[in-house]
Amino acid sequence: MTQAITIVTATIFILNIFLAIALIFLERRDATSTWAWLMVLFFIPVFGFFIYLLFGRQLRKRHMFRWEGRNRIGIEKLVDYQTEAIEDGTFEFNLDDTAHYRDMIYLHLRNNHALLTQDNDVEIFNDGAAKFEALLADMEQAKDHIHIQYYIYRMDDLGRRILDVLVKKAKQGVKVRVLYDDMGSRGLRKRHFRELIQAGGEVEAFFPALLPLINPRMNYRNHRKISIVDGRIGYIGGFNVGDEYLGLKKKFGYWRDTHLRIEGSALHPLQTRFILDWNQASASHDIEYSDRYFPAIPRKGNVGIQIVSSGPDADWEQIKDGYLKMINLAKKYIYIQTPYFIPDASFLDSLRIACLSGIDVRIMIPNKPDHMFVYWATYSNVGSLLRAGAKVYIYENGFIHAKMIVVDDELSTVGTANIDVRSFKLNFEVNAFIYDREESHELAELFEQDMRLCTELTTEVYRSRSTAIKVKESLSRLVSPIL
Repeated sequence: MTQAITIVTATIFILNIFLAIALIFLERRDATSTWAWLMVLFFIPVFGFFIYLLFGRQLRKRHMFRWEGRNRIGIEKLVDYQTEAIEDGTFEFNLDDTAHYRDMIYLHLRNNHALLTQDNDVEIFNDGAAKFEALLADMEQAKDHIHIQYYIYRMDDLGRRILDVLVKKAKQGVKVRVLYDDMGSRGLRKRHFRELIQAGGEVEAFFPALLPLINPRMNYRNHRKISIVDGRIGYIGGFNVGDEYLGLKKKFGYWRDTHLRIEGSALHPLQTRFILDWNQASASHDIEYSDRYFPAIPRKGNVGIQIVSSGPDADWEQIKDGYLKMINLAKKYIYIQTPYFIPDASFLDSLRIACLSGIDVRIMIPNKPDHMFVYWATYSNVGSLLRAGAKVYIYENGFIHAKMIVVDDELSTVGTANIDVRSFKLNFEVNAFIYDREESHELAELFEQDMRLCTELTTEVYRSRSTAIKVKESLSRLVSPIL
């Protein structure tokens, strides 16, 4: 028995060595995450190997998404046209607000093939009850199709209420599709949608587990939240489907988030995003790129929007690049709301430089942690910016889950990407980047209203934290690259 244990231990030790070699020489990770994983492998030699197999393996990018047919709707040609027109100075911007950020627009065109649309109307929601009432009302009016994609879909009161409407519309002949993330929606199965499927609806799980509790791709989560009605009305933002997002769970209390309702041509790239995710997840029910899903949309407004996606299937961190560009373009202020603040050194340096350049940098984080290590790593990172002059606000009125940045009352972004390594590198995310003074000003006003429900984390308060908190911060900061 002792000999068998020795053999097993030696085998795992050898595997650790080979895995460490692969980490350093083959996977081409950044140095920070490489060192973090090496620590896991060598300090937890038996279980570290299995932890890495579940959480650490990089996703193979080749053939991750099937792009066939995208040119049928002309998006690639439009992207090429916009890119060339900005390069030669002939692009026609509807508003000066949009033209002022042509270099950022060009970045997203080159980096993400993110088409610029300039005819959108946007409604901002910061309350879950109002957002879902609007979504349910729009779904009730659907004539052709409803596409729903959420990281978390709970079959509680809110989930069943949405399902009832989906079943009703499917019975009326509306094509209904629901896509949920298998890890985010743990416990949810297709059988829970049996009535919808029987009515003609379709349901798919993103990266489902091959065996119960074993999913080699569990570290790669589809964190997107997209709803599309008839290709004319779209929703994007931070709210998932569940009673807690209505503020009905005691653990979190009131749930403060931000979501957008969009009408306009931004629905075309948003629809493309849904179709790409759906076709990756679906084994036999691919969506064809047809005019049915990309109808002609009359002008609804003048808001400029780019829908930008990122994920482990991409070569670059597109949403993070957009965030950094916003920080570097700021002249007056930067407002940030995020539930998790675990950026890399480049992000922290950009904010520090902005602070030292006289930019008013304000960061708002929650007081209620939903992931303890993440919370203390967040606390440590915001604390490091206090010396540079950043203002940090701790939201006290429940849990703040909004993923929002506003710059200078002119430029803003709302979506699903947190400011952490997971969102930038591992999760599939989507954000709307907004080039509009009125919408950006409204988001800034919401931030300032939330400040009244916060306590400010001052340098003095941070320095007076207990030894126990300092230890928690240090441990969390050490493993933050792999959180």
